[in-house]
Amino acid sequence: FVFPQDGYIDFMEYVAALSLVLRGKMEQKLRWYFKLYDVDGNGCIDRHELLNIIKAIRAINGGDHETSAEEFTNRVFDRIDVNGDGELSLEEFVEGARKDEEFMEVMMKSLDLSHIVAMI
Repeated sequence: FVFPQDGYIDFMEYVAALSLVLRGKMEQKLRWYFKLYDVDGNGCIDRHELLNIIKAIRAINGGDHETSAEEFTNRVFDRIDVNGDGELSLEEFVEGARKDEEFMEVMMKSLDLSHIVAMI
């Protein structure tokens, strides 16, 4: 599923994204998250992009954390940046999330819509 790059989300795009997040298979979700988080659209997620994602997730979800967003970002890169180039490719992102429970949990919480669906 690919969104047009017009800077807007129309109703059908919203419904498609919501359906994917709620009912999609794990790999489909991870691929969609990757595209969402690849802010500059270069096909990789760098440390700065991931750090901003982690900060945003923590701001939305709140709670106390044992590590800073910077430390968590560095740990993620140490564990899943297989080729050590300082960027996460789609493949590294998907495989890393599958193999690293902590990273997977954070990614799944980032778009957890269960509280919104419960209100609807």
